[in-house]
Amino acid sequence: MGKTAIRTACKVSLDTPASEQPYLHNRWHPDIPSAASIKDGETVKIECLDWTGGQILNTDNADDVRNVDLTRVHYLSGPFEIEGAAPGDLLLVEIMDVQPFEDQPWGFTGVFDKGNGGGFLDEIYPSAAKAIWDFEGIFCTSRHIPHVKFAGLIHPGILGCAPSAEVLNTWNTREAELIAANKLADRDVALPPQPLNVHAGSADEELTARIGREGARTIPGRPEHGGNCDIKNLSRGSKVYLPVHVAGAKFSVGDLHFSQGDGEISFCGAIEMAGVITINFKVIKNGMADLGLKSPIYIPGPVEPQFGPGRQIFFEGFSVDQHGKQHYLDVAVAYRQTTLRIIEYLRRFGYSDYQVYLLLSCAPIQGHVAGLVDIPNACTTIGLPMDIFDFDISPSAVPAKKLDMGSCAFETGVEEGKITAGGKNSESSFGGGLSYKE
Repeated sequence: MGKTAIRTACKVSLDTPASEQPYLHNRWHPDIPSAASIKDGETVKIECLDWTGGQILNTDNADDVRNVDLTRVHYLSGPFEIEGAAPGDLLLVEIMDVQPFEDQPWGFTGVFDKGNGGGFLDEIYPSAAKAIWDFEGIFCTSRHIPHVKFAGLIHPGILGCAPSAEVLNTWNTREAELIAANKLADRDVALPPQPLNVHAGSADEELTARIGREGARTIPGRPEHGGNCDIKNLSRGSKVYLPVHVAGAKFSVGDLHFSQGDGEISFCGAIEMAGVITINFKVIKNGMADLGLKSPIYIPGPVEPQFGPGRQIFFEGFSVDQHGKQHYLDVAVAYRQTTLRIIEYLRRFGYSDYQVYLLLSCAPIQGHVAGLVDIPNACTTIGLPMDIFDFDISPSAVPAKKLDMGSCAFETGVEEGKITAGGKNSESSFGGGLSYKE
């Protein structure tokens, strides 16, 4: 150890289209060919594209966010065969380091248009918007959200092992049942297999077509393997225990984040980036049974930005929506209301609603469920670190001094994002207060 460089198990190109790179894929399926083999106990470097495969540019308009092709996303590096791994084992993944590429020291946060992806607050903020973040060491700043600087809690949004054929069938069956049961919803409630723009690594045409018909989309995390969980504390030094369902585990990773707030509320809400992750792999034989695990567990690493408890403002939200409608113990409604309280608070300093929406998606906010049993209201809280701002936002800063905050990026010709009533005609709480069409 230490006498030779750490091996790079996967290299990517920032110039070649993601769909043409043989060591990437954008579906979960047991038959995607392995990109490389990694020894049990080995530490390797794995390069990753950003989750859109390079569709978002370092510009001052959000045309790319508005028009992003969501059938061409989550290009994961892998799958990697881990020698000796077998179904029923656990794969211990220790994240040794995550870094952006030296020649691409920037990332982006986006608000997707409601008609193309949407986000947690899209019934109120339906327009596409974007912020570009510049990296300097551990810190990031944005020309689109001024007077803010913070250290990134850098992490992968997606890591997991391939499903078996049986697990894949379980995913597709239960998600199809959800889709069938909610045909009246005014939005997608799940995404079924989609042959369009499937990328299956080095698979031939016939296998790629089958993976397109059968393969699970990478958008949600799933209990059997983890996947796209977007856990901000799963950072450097963390240890993740992943269930193994196929021979060799077929591990994949991607969707690297420089920083993220709890909830990643704008959907494209972390500071998304391309970069390299360094991982040590160990196989724990018969680990699923020995530890009694059906889903992944993780132990956070020792690296985390420090904000003292007295240096955060905690905002409360309850399951009463913005129209005064009572919902029953609905955590999503409560968290949505908590975010709106912060937006209202920071408006006083000159930020636009969209700037705060973007900031809450990617800054190291602390989201918590405070209460789930006191009917009818769930209660959630969000801790906003005061020290990420270069001016005083504390409650003692009265009256608030409005600053010139510029603007985040919108579509060409758009100077201000839309703000709408937000599902006022909703007759029932659907997926956290989302509305039905009448």
